[in-house]
Amino acid sequence: MASVTLRNIKKNYGDLEVIHGLDLEIADGAFVVLLGPSGCGKSTLLRMIAGLESITSGEIVISGQVVNDLPPKDRNIAMVFQNYALYAHMTVFDNMAFSMQLKKVSKDEIARKVAWAASILNLTPYLDRLPRHLSGGQRQRVAMGRAIVRDPAVFLFDEPLSNLDAKLRSQMRTEIKELHQRLSTTTVYVTHDQFEAMTMADVIVILRDGHIEQVGDPLKVYDRPANLFVAEFIGSPTMNIIRGDVAAENGNPVLRIGATALPLPPGSAVRPGQKVAYGVRPEHLRPAQNGGAVPVKIATVEPTGPEIHIYAELCGIEICSTTAERLILKPGMDLWLSPMLEHVHLFDAESGQAIPG
Repeated sequence: MASVTLRNIKKNYGDLEVIHGLDLEIADGAFVVLLGPSGCGKSTLLRMIAGLESITSGEIVISGQVVNDLPPKDRNIAMVFQNYALYAHMTVFDNMAFSMQLKKVSKDEIARKVAWAASILNLTPYLDRLPRHLSGGQRQRVAMGRAIVRDPAVFLFDEPLSNLDAKLRSQMRTEIKELHQRLSTTTVYVTHDQFEAMTMADVIVILRDGHIEQVGDPLKVYDRPANLFVAEFIGSPTMNIIRGDVAAENGNPVLRIGATALPLPPGSAVRPGQKVAYGVRPEHLRPAQNGGAVPVKIATVEPTGPEIHIYAELCGIEICSTTAERLILKPGMDLWLSPMLEHVHLFDAESGQAIPG
């Protein structure tokens, strides 16, 4: 196992800087997910850790050693790619054994390690098959097995599940997480899928345009987003964001949007006239039986089974509420929605940063 430290990492392509002085500490044995939209720099960052991409400036430290100038083979890492990268003419056994064969490891040791990895990944019955005779999930297991037998200090995963169907993705998420719990090898995993990140990570690193927006455990990032970008990026359905001006009503602060007033959490650090973004997740915006809440008009109702997604209009803004109650709701109906104030987030409208509550 190993820790990974990134110090003031920058990456330029000519005059274009795509990674901007990034600092990150990855603890020994942690499962860290790099999450962000396409083009945010997460795969570039992973490839720099692997040594497949040069860095413009800064330091990458693995197990206390600066590895900037080390080739990939000397960094004691193993990488699992999106497209599996298996040798089509080799059996499962030979694909998994290939790196050890290059290093002239003894046949007995190769056989032992491949058998061990195959048993962990349920590949033992398939060791004599060629990749074309395997399912997508089995091919991905072979790619993981090839990484495991190297006994690396760090596993790197570059969107390994994006080529699989939904059922296989769910199964492989569980298997990768269980594999990490079993081996406790430091793991850096790249994805654009926030559900993958939430369910697999010990720590999520949210990236945008080559900058880190927030680092934290999944529930902390979900419950206490540092800014508007994180608030809207994490969660499905996404957080409702309502922009307005702070006003005082009967001595209490409210958010004024036209003729509608939304209550603010007690103790919010806001001032009258301040422009803020009011964030509330759909599960924290609940249908109410009577007045005292916010009037909306239902646009669409989507039953999902476990819950109902209610899309409605509030002062020209589409918002979403989710409920497990079996309510009879139809488009065009009027409805009252009540925000749970302890779960309301306030952001400065100009900077996008969270306002302390």
